[in-house]
Amino acid sequence: MLQKYLAVFFISMVPLIELRGAIPYGVLFGLPLWSTYIVAIIGNMLPVPFIFFFARKVLEWGADKPVIGGFFRFCLQKGHKGGEKLKATAGRGLFVALLLFVGIPLPGTGAWTGTLAASLLDMDFKSSVLACMGGVLLAGCIMGALSALGVTAFGIVAA
Repeated sequence: MLQKYLAVFFISMVPLIELRGAIPYGVLFGLPLWSTYIVAIIGNMLPVPFIFFFARKVLEWGADKPVIGGFFRFCLQKGHKGGEKLKATAGRGLFVALLLFVGIPLPGTGAWTGTLAASLLDMDFKSSVLACMGGVLLAGCIMGALSALGVTAFGIVAA
């Protein structure tokens, strides 16, 4: 049982997968939805402060390096593009836009990308973390409901 919770925790920390993959994994393997939800949220939010304070610096440092430069430039461009799109769409409602950006469970719209975009937009730390936390809670609710519905509809639970 502990191994499954650790898997949920670590899956929710992986960029692009995050809790969008961790919650279905936990539900599929028979873990209670609420405990899976809590563990996935903790795992998904743990990297957020590190991303906010260090990701931009690391990406800017590595953007001109020979082997890793292409990937680092891609990440910077994706974060900048996402941030500018949020800013253009939201205007003064940037907090709500960031919350919804993180909260809608689509590929590339999770806490990692949202926090990087907030960092690139020079949002303050508190607003960024609160918006990401709200978005992660929303995405967790959506994924929890979809996962529970899928298990109920198809009766699939792994041992």
